Amino acid sequence: MLSKRLWKLLQLSRKIWVRTSLIAILALIAVGASAVLGWMIPEELTQRFGPDAVMPLLNILASSMLAVVTFSLSVMVAAFRQASSQVTPRAHRLLLEDTTTQTVLATFLGAFIFALLALVLFRAGFYSARDAVVVFAFTVLVIALVVLAILRWIAHLSRLGSMDETMQQLESRVSRTLYNHRRWPGIGAATYTDADDVPQGAVPVLSPVAGYVRHIDIRAVQNAAEARGCQVRLSAIPGDWVGADDVLGHVDHAGKDTAERIVNAYSLSALRNFDQDPRFGLFVMAEIAVRALSPGINDPGTAIEVIARLERMLTEHSPDSIVAETPDFANVRVRLLPEAELIDEAFAMMARDGAGMVEVARRLLGTLRRLARSRDPELSVAARELARYAIAAAETALSREHDLERLHAAVAGWNSFAQEAEPEPLVVRPRR
Repeated sequence: MLSKRLWKLLQLSRKIWVRTSLIAILALIAVGASAVLGWMIPEELTQRFGPDAVMPLLNILASSMLAVVTFSLSVMVAAFRQASSQVTPRAHRLLLEDTTTQTVLATFLGAFIFALLALVLFRAGFYSARDAVVVFAFTVLVIALVVLAILRWIAHLSRLGSMDETMQQLESRVSRTLYNHRRWPGIGAATYTDADDVPQGAVPVLSPVAGYVRHIDIRAVQNAAEARGCQVRLSAIPGDWVGADDVLGHVDHAGKDTAERIVNAYSLSALRNFDQDPRFGLFVMAEIAVRALSPGINDPGTAIEVIARLERMLTEHSPDSIVAETPDFANVRVRLLPEAELIDEAFAMMARDGAGMVEVARRLLGTLRRLARSRDPELSVAARELARYAIAAAETALSREHDLERLHAAVAGWNSFAQEAEPEPLVVRPRR
C-alpha cells in the first residue's frame, strides 16, 4: 500500500506539466553539457560538423517545434472536449493523465527549448568549434526523438478522444482498481461489515473538513495504533463522502495525537479518483451508457457495449477468481465494501434508464443472471436483487406485448441454478 507521500508523488507525476518540465530540464542539461564535452572532440571533426552544419538544423527545430506544440495542444484540447461532451465529463480526468499525449508534447517542447537555447549560446559566442560538434550530435538525437514522437502522435491522434479509446482506457484503469480491491479489500488491513457493532466505549475520530475520501494511508494508521497500543476501525473508505465532523472511524482508546495522525492519514478532496475507489470507475462506465440512452443521443449499442465491458471486469475480478491476501496490519480494521454497492454503481442507472429498450433490458438481465451464478453469496444476492428491480422497471416502461414476451424469455429458467434457500422466483408478469 502506498503511503500518503508516495501517493501524492504519484498524483503529481500524472500532471502534464511535470513530464514537460523534466524534458525541458534534460534539454537544458544537453545544452550545458555540450560546452563541457567539447574537449573530447578530435580537431578533424570540427571541419565537417562545425557551426555551419548545426546552425541550420537548430533554426529549423526552433521555428517548427513551437508551431507543432501549439497545434498539438489545440488538438488535445479539442479531443478532450469531445470526450467530455460525448462520453462523460468524468472521463476528462482520465484523459489528462494519458502518458502518450504528455510524452509527445514534452518531446516537442523540449526540442524547441534545446534549439532556442543552443542558438542563443552560439550567437553569444559561448560555443567553440569543438563544442559545435557535440551540439550537432545532440541535435541529431533530438531530431530522432522528434520523428519518433511524431509517428506516435499520428497513431495516437486517430484514436484520441474517440468513444472506443476512452472506454478502453477507462476499462484498463478500473480493472486495475478492481484487482487491487479484490486482493486487498481492506487496503491491507482486516475488514469488518456494517452489521458489526462498534465496541462499547470506542472513541470516534471526526473529519475536520468535508470531501470525498480519495486515499487512506493504512500504514500511517497502523503506526499510530501501535504507538498507542490501540485498535482502530475505519468506517470511511475511499469513495465515501464525509462531511465536517462526520465519523472517519473509531479507536478503542486514544489520545488527541493518535486522532490527529489518523485524520492526517486520510486524503479528502472535492473530486473522486480511481486509485482506491472501484465504485467510482464503475459509476463512470455506467454514466457513459446512461448518456448514450438519453433521448438526444438514443444509442443503445453503446449501452450494450458498456454492459459487456462491465460484465467482463466484474467476472474477471470477482471473489471467485481472486483470493484476498492476508492482512498486513493487525491493529487496523476497515469497513468492507458491500458487493451490492458495486453492482448498483455498475448497473442500477442502466436498469432504470434502459428499461424502455428491450434490447438493453435483455442484455442487462443476461449479465445479472451470469453474475448471480457466483459462488460468493453476497455477489449472487446483489445481482438477483438488482435483476428484480430491472424487471419491475422494464414491466412499467415496456408497452408492447411482444417486448414483454422477449423480456420473459430472457429470464426463463432463472432459478435453475439458484441455491435452495433462494427466495421468491424472478417472474415477468404479462401486462393486462
